Amino acid sequence: MATSNPAFSRNPAFSAQGAQTATPVLSGDELQQMYNAPSAGAQDTDRMSYEDTIAKSALCLAILVVAAAASWMLTPGLPFLPMLGAIVGLVLGLVNAFKKEPSPGLIVAYAAFQGIFVGGISVVFEQIWPGVVTQAVLATLVVVGVTLALFKSGKIRASKKATKIFLIAMVGYMVFSLINVGMMMFGATTGAFGLSSGNIPGTSIPLGLVIGLLAVVMAAYSLVLDFDFIQRGVNNRAPRKFGWSGAFGIMVTVVWLYVELLRLFAIMRES
Repeated sequence: MATSNPAFSRNPAFSAQGAQTATPVLSGDELQQMYNAPSAGAQDTDRMSYEDTIAKSALCLAILVVAAAASWMLTPGLPFLPMLGAIVGLVLGLVNAFKKEPSPGLIVAYAAFQGIFVGGISVVFEQIWPGVVTQAVLATLVVVGVTLALFKSGKIRASKKATKIFLIAMVGYMVFSLINVGMMMFGATTGAFGLSSGNIPGTSIPLGLVIGLLAVVMAAYSLVLDFDFIQRGVNNRAPRKFGWSGAFGIMVTVVWLYVELLRLFAIMRES
């Protein structure tokens, strides 16, 4: 003869009355309240989202702009500020780049010192080539906006082949830049931009103009990689903290793009 399981018989959830209690019926008003409730955001799910990453990026860029404005006003009396911002910013950039997990404090500090560098170097360029800063700011906004629009529409995407070419070009550009800076320090070149001040042999085309355009294209593709990183992070439900990594990447690329455009417009003025 079959006997009842004492574990089930003692649990009211498995009795007829308990089953009704365990699954309460929601009223129409309660269902409507659940429907009207806001969807869970990044803070609730602790996962990356576009909104949260945009907020972090906006915060970092705002700090950078405020620091740049302060440096713009202070650099004429404190000419060491651009170099200080460049050195500390480089160190913080390397630390952030090699950390396994993002550090909000270090990323915010990087934004501040990069702002000091950007504001200071902008003053120097503006004193030599008036109006060049406005051109570089507008061009930076245009490049970022166009790149974001093309990426969002799906017309440009990061690919393994393009990324490989980008990395090779980056290494070549870094080597050229180091050689150029070294030759300028030892007085082996003439002109405001060293090797970039001359023309391509056999032509009247400034070498710096070609190199500058190449650098702008590389910076634009770097933006594509930044957007791709954020997209993959959101789609793969990466932890929310990696939104700081996305913000850091965008900030690094935007600063690089602005400096290259600043130098490009200055070279165009010299030629």
